[in-house]
Amino acid sequence: FNRANTFNALKNFDQALIEYDRAIELKPEYAQAWANRGNLLQDLKRYQEAIFSYEQALLLKPDIDWVAGALLHAKMKICDWNEVDENLGKLFSDIEQTKKVAEPFSLSSLSDDGNLLKLCSEIYTSEKFPFNTALGKLFKYEKKKIRIAYFSADFRTHPVASLTAELFSLHDRNHFDVIGFSVHKAPENDVMYERIKNSFDQFIDVNLMSPQEIACLAREMEIDIAIDLGGHTAAGPIAVMAYRAAPIQVNYLGYPGTMGIDYIDYIIADNVLIPSENRSHYTEKVVTLPNSYQVNDRNRVISDKQFTREELGLPKNGFVFCCFNNNFKILPATFDSWMSILNTVNDSVIWLLEDNIAVSKNLQKEAEKRGIDSNRLVFAKRLPMPEHLARQRYADLFIDTLPYNAHTTSSDALWAGLPVLTLIGKSFAGRVAASLLNAIGLPELITTTPEEYENLAIELARNPQKLSEIKQKLENNRLKTPLFDTPLFTRNLETAYFKMFELHQVGLETEHIVLA
Repeated sequence: FNRANTFNALKNFDQALIEYDRAIELKPEYAQAWANRGNLLQDLKRYQEAIFSYEQALLLKPDIDWVAGALLHAKMKICDWNEVDENLGKLFSDIEQTKKVAEPFSLSSLSDDGNLLKLCSEIYTSEKFPFNTALGKLFKYEKKKIRIAYFSADFRTHPVASLTAELFSLHDRNHFDVIGFSVHKAPENDVMYERIKNSFDQFIDVNLMSPQEIACLAREMEIDIAIDLGGHTAAGPIAVMAYRAAPIQVNYLGYPGTMGIDYIDYIIADNVLIPSENRSHYTEKVVTLPNSYQVNDRNRVISDKQFTREELGLPKNGFVFCCFNNNFKILPATFDSWMSILNTVNDSVIWLLEDNIAVSKNLQKEAEKRGIDSNRLVFAKRLPMPEHLARQRYADLFIDTLPYNAHTTSSDALWAGLPVLTLIGKSFAGRVAASLLNAIGLPELITTTPEEYENLAIELARNPQKLSEIKQKLENNRLKTPLFDTPLFTRNLETAYFKMFELHQVGLETEHIVLA
């Protein structure tokens, strides 16, 4: 078992799996071995095998930490909704009783309850990443420039990188030193990695260092503001922040919610994402940027490749709804709305991402249950980003998910000229698409109830003139509104950094920061 954990940490996954299997062979009732095996298989996208391992762990030890949430998350990744309502009800009840049943990221796609999401983060972070005093107290650094450092496991071909790539190079070097700490092994021949690496004043590969060593290095370099771009996502740098790597620590972009711990000082948001009445759902002080919280890269290339509808699997005629969100974001309530829309709009299809073969089979089965021909679900394989952006022009309308919206996928669609229809929720993850639509001047595509969402989707499919006007407005606004104005965003973010720094330098407590 220990050998398996070590091989897993070294990313020798094949050998890790062999060792987990051997441990279970020696001791079949070893619940934690089954659980860790499930985690490894989920990381390898072998979801059905992961589900089996998690189920074995829970049979052996029903109260085993974190596995109930991991099991549900794995099931959502293949859209296996058997007994989902009962399982969700038990999961939510257990969290309310402060049981260690779910990691925050898995819960963010299952619940829209801000208090529940905060509690889940508090339970998880206090258990996994409590504040560590090993490095002692931090003091103010005196210097002319503010030294900011971005910490991430995703400086590579990844949604976080595709949004932030231009930001790092645009920071004002007269006022900021900009450093990148990469906590993930450098990928081979990754163009995005090389681009990002060259956009920092210093770029440090720390993937072989311990969290304490990384935090110690950040202190030695006198980092003023540490920005965690991962949060509660896989391989996020939260363990580094637990040592207080910098006097000011910020939660931004990678994780759509609160970190649930007081050593993260601020969360970057906007007034759509976190209205003032929702601040109590966050342990951080809220930095409210004007426009949208989401940075974008204006250099994203859209391929000029011309597809045929046939090669994309689309019918020759008919309206094409699409949703290229990750499959785990599709919950039964959203799917019910989609099937209702298809039932009303004759000759329409919905075009979805296919992350694994089990997804298409399960969703086709769910469509048939709801009286919809499974052939009206079209599945798309992943493509290189320039081609993926180009193929979105063959869709008519992007229809969003809840409680976890389209985030990068929403800005991808808007960048490609595809309108996004969203249903705004109550949590951070469920309000991102609304934030983006406001920033690009299309608030008419934000709905507030499932009925309004379905009705507007149907109206736009039946009214080509109205949809055409929206597409034209999107084209007119794309480069004239704040969403894709990266220099404007950078100046606003820097203003927030200045305010954080000033508060710290004069010895004041952190406070909510609102930029007009």
